[in-house]
Amino acid sequence: MRIGVLGATGPAGRGLAARLADVGYDVLAGSRERVKAEAVIDGLREKWGERVARITPANNQAACNADMVVLAVHADAALATAKYFADELADKIVVSMANNLVRNGDEFNAVLPPHGSIAKEMQALLWRSRVVTGFHLVPAAEFVQLDRKMESDVVACGDDDEARRQLMDVISDIPDLRAFDGGSLENAVGMETFAAVLLTINIRHKGKASLRLSGI
Repeated sequence: MRIGVLGATGPAGRGLAARLADVGYDVLAGSRERVKAEAVIDGLREKWGERVARITPANNQAACNADMVVLAVHADAALATAKYFADELADKIVVSMANNLVRNGDEFNAVLPPHGSIAKEMQALLWRSRVVTGFHLVPAAEFVQLDRKMESDVVACGDDDEARRQLMDVISDIPDLRAFDGGSLENAVGMETFAAVLLTINIRHKGKASLRLSGI
């Protein structure tokens, strides 16, 4: 499977691209300008060598030419980006990982759109695509540290069973990440809002906690 990452020059995007390449996926790392993507990927190759050899820099439009496309852009740009590339994303599995949060002092709060979640809003825009969600609660900075384990559980939500299964397979291919089926996009709001709680806990307890489910 070839995976495109839109916004691959940001902390989450470049780290996720590196992790996916490290486990054998061909990755198209997109940015608004290809030259910026090239600079970021050159930096990854300088540090990680052959482990990230399967990443190809691209602009965001070219990065849509993949079987699965991850929108790793910032939350305030996620919906606009999805709408702009709606034609290119038709018939694709589109992964939303955005949490629309605002910081108020020492806590974060979720800001939800009319459809209830970023993911459902994105599915309404991308009615020809299969939107699924994942990676909401994985610290962005952890992705790019390829020499460190990522001990976290990732809940995938989506209305299309096959698309959700394929995302879970991708998640499970990353060592020490466990994938769980969270059901339809109706439940995506739970992941997006809990991100605010988790970040608040990390601020107030000065930690780097992620999600870990017990009993399963």
